[in-house]
Amino acid sequence: MEPAGLSSRYGARRLCDSDVGAVYRLSAGNPIFYKYCPPCVTLESIREDMKVLPPGKSGEDKFYVGFFDGSMLTAVMDLILKYPNDETAFIGLFMVDSASQGKGTGTAIIEECLCFLKRQGLRRARLGFAKGNCQSEAFWTKNGFVRTGEEVNNGSYTAVVMERVL
Repeated sequence: MEPAGLSSRYGARRLCDSDVGAVYRLSAGNPIFYKYCPPCVTLESIREDMKVLPPGKSGEDKFYVGFFDGSMLTAVMDLILKYPNDETAFIGLFMVDSASQGKGTGTAIIEECLCFLKRQGLRRARLGFAKGNCQSEAFWTKNGFVRTGEEVNNGSYTAVVMERVL
């Protein structure tokens, strides 16, 4: 998969170590996320997120993607293809720069991404939001995701699993 296909409106590409500072600034501007999904972001936690994989997956299925408006990082997505099964894409993280929130930016990016994933042959998108984070739940519900009934205890928070048929 070529990440550039995820958006026609924004420049989309895999993020690398030289992008960690920009990801940190974007992440630090979203304190509500870390209130429900501790600990707070650090440069090292971003580097780890760029590499971490679920069991049974390889780096070829992981896309830690930045969405750019010119040179400005507007959003970050951690996307795992074919997880937890071959017909599903898992969104491990999606975060929009605070200055771009409430303007339809996140919804536009998600819609384009899901359409692209469908064209790639995937049938579902899945994610987990931190239980109690009403802002995240409202965003994902608005974007057509529904609770599966599954919850996963991640130690410092409980992830509520949601899914959308593509």
